[in-house]
Amino acid sequence: MKMPVTRFASVILSGCLMMAAGTVLAQDHPKVSLKTTMGEIVIELYPEAAPKTVENFIKYVKNGHYKGTVFHRVINNFMIQAGGYDKDLKEKSTSKTVPNEARQALDHNLKNDLGTIAMARTEDPNSATAQFFINTRNNDALNHQILPEGNPVEFQLRGQNMTEPRAKALRMTAGYTPFGKVIQGMDVVEKIQAVETGEAKMMQDVPNKPVIIQAATLLK
Repeated sequence: MKMPVTRFASVILSGCLMMAAGTVLAQDHPKVSLKTTMGEIVIELYPEAAPKTVENFIKYVKNGHYKGTVFHRVINNFMIQAGGYDKDLKEKSTSKTVPNEARQALDHNLKNDLGTIAMARTEDPNSATAQFFINTRNNDALNHQILPEGNPVEFQLRGQNMTEPRAKALRMTAGYTPFGKVIQGMDVVEKIQAVETGEAKMMQDVPNKPVIIQAATLLK
């Protein structure tokens, strides 16, 4: 299953995104409503920071993929993850993968901070499809990390000094692509992250009572 594995300051204003270079882009950002069994979550998307990721997410919203999916992985004070399984924990089929845009997001000062939505994936940085997660704290370890020159390259990862071939280091520090932020319903996110979880179908951190996405709708 795809997940933000644990071994890995956005400045967002209403209706605009502050770029790292200091330029403010006033945009009418698309918004998506996720109506869940615990309440509604509204997410504002930032295509200027992660264009292919936003396009991919909207495609799944429009084709009804998320309807009936559950938050299948919930870890309090970390993140809540959804978009891949139905209420019986049967995995839904997906289309092609989307390239990792965590570096581009970082260039736009969009990080895996509290309330942001990002793509889940396997250890392959370019393996994301439909699964996403909402950060319930500032998860700096999930951001793209810019490496120094060299091969092999010396770098720090989660406070540890490492030396790896450059190709491997790039995979390890690729990060998870944030592409939007919750602008309404963080109280719902907080309720979801606090549910009781257990094991089910060889997966951990699964809510004991399913938290279902009843509808996903593009608002603008």
